[in-house]
Amino acid sequence: MIKVQVRPNESLESALRRFKRQCNYSGIFRLFKAHTWHEKRSDKRRRERRERLRTVLKAARRNDPNFRGRNARSNRARRARRAVRRPPARSAEGSSRPREEGSSSSAPSKTFL
Repeated sequence: MIKVQVRPNESLESALRRFKRQCNYSGIFRLFKAHTWHEKRSDKRRRERRERLRTVLKAARRNDPNFRGRNARSNRARRARRAVRRPPARSAEGSSRPREEGSSSSAPSKTFL
């Protein structure tokens, strides 16, 4: 059971904020949410496995400055993969549609009658 004593000259809002923080830290809200509906055993195992993995990765990040994560790739691999997906750039000369003969690539010609 969580108890919060209101300090002298402390507002009720700040005491309530401390109470909510202690409830969060103790896990009361999580337990309340978990028991609001039924969770299958397989879902519970999957959720707990994800939570364990998250804590392990968090500890690894905290302890190792060169930690890259579970699915980390090097920058070289990322660039190579991006180059494969990107369509080739068109040159200024080669266009995808055919030109009409006799037209120049600069300003269009004007004919006066």
